[in-house]
Amino acid sequence: MVDIASIGRVAALSLFAGLLAVSAIPATAYDGTKCKAPGNCWEPKPGYPDQVAGSKYDPKHDPKELNKQSESLAAMADRNAKRVAHFKKTGKWEYDVAKIPN
Repeated sequence: MVDIASIGRVAALSLFAGLLAVSAIPATAYDGTKCKAPGNCWEPKPGYPDQVAGSKYDPKHDPKELNKQSESLAAMADRNAKRVAHFKKTGKWEYDVAKIPN
């Protein structure tokens, strides 16, 4: 005699296997209609300019904002150089640069 619970279990497993098989189908890439090269199929919306600089789409980044990260990286490198020089001189590592004597 067939148990109803085992039928439900078999149905659930077969449903799961079917979903797994469908999800395993590889996704195909959109190839577009005017590809410049295989895989390079981005097309701008109508009215988007060929040259962004000077157009209404130009973000006009502030040079000061763009330089903030490079300035902070340079300051970090200077602090690390001071820490390493102090460590080589004394053999003691000091994280706080303000505590390192000049």
